[in-house]
Amino acid sequence: MNARRDFFRKTLAGAAVATGATASAPVQARDNLQLSPDALGLLFDSTLCVGCKACVAACKSANNLPPDYNTPAHGLWDVPLDTTAKTFNVIKVFQNGKAEHKDRVEDGYAFSKKSCLHCVDPSCVSACPVSAMTKDPKTGIVGYDPDACIGCRYCVAACPFEVPKFDYDSPRGQIGKCELCRHRIPDGQFAACAEVCPTGATLYGKVADLKVEAKRRLSLKAGDMTRYPRGDLSNGPDRSWEGPVAPYVQHLYGDKELGGTQMMYLSAVPFHNLGMPTLPERSYAAKSESLQHGLYGGLVLPIALFGAMTWVARRNSKNDEHGDGGEQ
Repeated sequence: MNARRDFFRKTLAGAAVATGATASAPVQARDNLQLSPDALGLLFDSTLCVGCKACVAACKSANNLPPDYNTPAHGLWDVPLDTTAKTFNVIKVFQNGKAEHKDRVEDGYAFSKKSCLHCVDPSCVSACPVSAMTKDPKTGIVGYDPDACIGCRYCVAACPFEVPKFDYDSPRGQIGKCELCRHRIPDGQFAACAEVCPTGATLYGKVADLKVEAKRRLSLKAGDMTRYPRGDLSNGPDRSWEGPVAPYVQHLYGDKELGGTQMMYLSAVPFHNLGMPTLPERSYAAKSESLQHGLYGGLVLPIALFGAMTWVARRNSKNDEHGDGGEQ
């Protein structure tokens, strides 16, 4: 017993010294990852959305997704209530009171698009232990590799926007999420949701160009007339149309949240009414990775713990051997 007490006393003292040494050493906090100049994304303007859901159907078609029956009309209509492993994009509606006035809070309503925001510093990529979730260094698109996935669902838990969804019907347990139609890019096409949007509520292009367009709209006076582009802002023909300017909330959601997202939002109602969480500017990935580096840098604490566990296991093993001999 004295030997055991001495061991634990020395082990704990060593661990304390190691902890102190680790704590005294400066931990290098990782900064947010930076946006690629060629990053691609979407701008969703809630004031332009009419709730037609053409984007939902186009997403299904472009990604060869099966019908998603999760409504009372089971087996009759593909009308998903939320994103799933079979539905990467949905349009939701905020309603208040009589819901008579578009883009107002009191007795009003507003539409919102839910799909992957393609974070500049994505938590899902940071949390994935096998690199099934990856971020393209040029386009910034957050992609998913089902062949690498082990079904751990860390990405599901890590995403602050609840975007990656686990397919419980799949024998392999795969994840489903928007990948910004990256498979269409080599053929000169772009995100199907933006391609079919009749009003330009969902606009595709380089993130830098989308931010310029968004800030242009925010600078306009409510009620004035302006032109709204449609389709691919950075390339393609001019498909713009003229319409009135809504009384925007003076904020571009996704410009700074968690270090920025490549899908951004404009709205005339507060963003929390559209289901968008209030988030800090520092990414969760940067914070968690800095913490992990501080705790496990040099593997000092894990090695000390492993040593203690090994000693106890061997000590118990010897005691069991002695006990068996005494009974015989």
